[in-house]
Amino acid sequence: TAAAKPFYDLLVIGGGSGGLACAKEAAQFGRKVAVLDYVEPSPQGTKWGLGGTCVNVGCIPKKLMHQAALLGSALKDAQHYGWNIAQPVHHTWSLMAQAVQNYVKSLNWGHRVQLQDKKVKYFNMKGSFSDPYTIRGLTKAGKETVVTAENIVIATGGRPKYPTHIAGALEYGITSDDLFWLKKSPGKTLVVGASYVSLECAGFLTGIGLDTTVMMRSIPLRGFDQQMASLVTEHMESYGTKFLKRCFPTKVEKLESNRLQVTWKNTDLGTEETDSFDTVMWAVGRAPDTEALNLEAVGVKTNSETGKIVVDASEATSVPHIYAIGDITEGRPELTPTAIAAGKLLAQRLFGQSSELMDYDNVPTTVFTPLEYGCVGLSEEMADLGALQFHLIQLHALSLNVLRKDLYVMYCFQVVCLREREQRILGLHFIGPNAGEVIQGFALGIKCGATYPQLMKTIGIHPTCAEEITKLHITKRSGLDATVTGC
Repeated sequence: TAAAKPFYDLLVIGGGSGGLACAKEAAQFGRKVAVLDYVEPSPQGTKWGLGGTCVNVGCIPKKLMHQAALLGSALKDAQHYGWNIAQPVHHTWSLMAQAVQNYVKSLNWGHRVQLQDKKVKYFNMKGSFSDPYTIRGLTKAGKETVVTAENIVIATGGRPKYPTHIAGALEYGITSDDLFWLKKSPGKTLVVGASYVSLECAGFLTGIGLDTTVMMRSIPLRGFDQQMASLVTEHMESYGTKFLKRCFPTKVEKLESNRLQVTWKNTDLGTEETDSFDTVMWAVGRAPDTEALNLEAVGVKTNSETGKIVVDASEATSVPHIYAIGDITEGRPELTPTAIAAGKLLAQRLFGQSSELMDYDNVPTTVFTPLEYGCVGLSEEMADLGALQFHLIQLHALSLNVLRKDLYVMYCFQVVCLREREQRILGLHFIGPNAGEVIQGFALGIKCGATYPQLMKTIGIHPTCAEEITKLHITKRSGLDATVTGC
């Protein structure tokens, strides 16, 4: 009870990016800290160690498999640069998967060691509130431990959604929770959804030589700049990913051959179509993992539509000493770096006399599709919604891959900037190789209030894709062609 001496200064529920960052930062202040982490196996039975989605079934394995696919296309290009490589090149899924899984396990181990070094108590238990200061932890075997704390941080993140209204979806489908831990190649794969998770996975599956199809109901990359999004999917199509546009699945059945037969409706033609696949992966969004927390019992408010926890600018919930960070919180970007930063700042405010709040403005991000898309700030659509007077300045470059006449390397930039006075840059978008590396640097400029004239005064580094941003001068409203040629 509240009257009893709380056992811990801080208890964190969820050992992912945000939770671990918060716990470790609090421990630096000499506080008594505990972390509860528990991975409920996916419907297909996949489970993993400490570290959360990003480490185990998200950014890290995704980037490694994206890299595997990029190496595959580099091997195809290599012969044009004089390398003698026997074609066609073949990829062995099990070797890649084993390497990725071993690396992830080394990160799980690293997280456990760090918690020990910082004297943070780790409970491998599923936590639920029994009162506002008390958490009941249950082990896999059903053994119960009761922990009390003065401050509690909820950082349980989200899990992939299953479209349970579709017959066979739960029974036969997988999600990103399973893909990276498959021992055998997924073979011919249907990825359902148009999210970045869907496009990234379909992109690297195509890149390692698998027959891959994306089924999307409406627009790709909702929430991202739509002109850039369509360039990303066009590029994927030209590299062999198939797209079923404006289609939605109605059922999944298992055939005697063990393949999965998927039936779908094509909304444009009003027809019903069918095909068989080895693997069907759902990438139709993520849902907050709050089910087991028993939040109602302690009065922590959630958004009834999304299920996410409502927090204020200091990450405080509707209950004074209970906080929430990361993907579980309403209206925050679902990104590892924001969860980490928010967790650290929260610990500093709680235990280090700080008053600094997390700034969620101008957070850069990148979609690791075969041709990467990085952005920071507003998209054209967001600027429109805000009724801002802005210029949209664009540049598309199709640089012919020097030695392969059949391949274009496409890259393009788009800058959204205010029309009046100093023309402050509101958003910056880049599609091209290493987009994350390119946008990371520009993110600092935008944080510092960079303007379009300053960008024009910046000298490019030649020859790079990134230098093209210093040559941006054609506005969308001018109607001129923004394609550059030459050096």
